[in-house]
Amino acid sequence: MKLNCLSLLFACLLIGSASGLRAGVVDAGDLIESYTARLSARDHFNSNGQRLTTPAAIVRQDRANFYAYGIRDPEDQPDQFFSRKENRELLESLLDRGQTTPGARMAIVNGTPLIRVDIYQRFINVTIVSE
Repeated sequence: MKLNCLSLLFACLLIGSASGLRAGVVDAGDLIESYTARLSARDHFNSNGQRLTTPAAIVRQDRANFYAYGIRDPEDQPDQFFSRKENRELLESLLDRGQTTPGARMAIVNGTPLIRVDIYQRFINVTIVSE
């Protein structure tokens, strides 16, 4: 009897885990939009001239440069989501909830890569397209 209860409990846990995995895939399907942007040297400094040191701050500055200041790199694409200042303010928390690799984060802070930003309802993923 104990073995059957344990087996049943284990089966329920497996089913619950599988359901959770499916839910994660559904969330990933909630893609709002994507864009690419070159993170040039100008994007690594805020409007006060201070060096930015986090990936989120640099990506956010790129979007502020694009929309608020009209500073655009030839490879920058527009997006509807970050065209609004209030959405740019969410960038740090959205990036923290995403799946950007440590290597991509380092490339953003230390270089001028071309990035792809995939915007979902609750997070963003940033990938390096080229260095």
